Amino acid sequence: MRQTSQISKLTSLRAGFAAFSIFALIGVSGTVFAADSATPASPMAPAAEAKEAVPGKPKVDVAAGEALYSNGDATRGVAACITCHGPKGQSAIGTWPKLSAQHAAYTAKQLKNFKEGVRANAIMMGMAAALTDQDMQNIAAYLAKQPPSLGVAQDKATIELGQSIYRGGIAAKGVPACAGCHSPNGAGIPSQYPRQAGQWAEYSNNQLMSFREGTRKNMQMNMIATKLSDNEMKAVSDYMAGLH
Repeated sequence: MRQTSQISKLTSLRAGFAAFSIFALIGVSGTVFAADSATPASPMAPAAEAKEAVPGKPKVDVAAGEALYSNGDATRGVAACITCHGPKGQSAIGTWPKLSAQHAAYTAKQLKNFKEGVRANAIMMGMAAALTDQDMQNIAAYLAKQPPSLGVAQDKATIELGQSIYRGGIAAKGVPACAGCHSPNGAGIPSQYPRQAGQWAEYSNNQLMSFREGTRKNMQMNMIATKLSDNEMKAVSDYMAGLH
């Protein structure tokens, strides 16, 4: 009987030890799983910190743009734009384009093209050479806020032809309507197509000729201009001068 009792006690001890081992193992495993589930959170912290560390895109400074446009910066060799393009971007003659109310993205892009030599013009390439990207953005933002300069069509004999080309294109020659990109009133489309309303006819005509000759590069405009005659260019340029 004593031996049987001892065997029973031994069996009970073994069962108790086995149960304790199982619970202990479950406890350790639970700790490991908890640690694993928390692990992915740690690599995310540096990423979040890195994102916060990235500096924001510099904001345009309209006041700085006005100062640079009107006075230039002799210390950096930057000439005042106002000398040629007039107060508030409203030039006095067709040799120099009107820049008031022009879309900022377009103006900034043209300045950058001049600086990089993508758009060839000896005077403007020299003017843009000393400008930083921030300068370009500031000047463009200032000009975009100026009131548009209104103009008038001068040649009554070609107004109908100019209107026809601008609004409907020339189907027989595969010339699309200018209004499709530059809008019916010549206001253009921000960040895509420039404002043409009120622009000097002389300037617009010269640009069309440059596109036709390939001295100014723009695939779309190069293709269109090659299909226009001298008279058609003059007519549509004069018509755009009177848009508002």
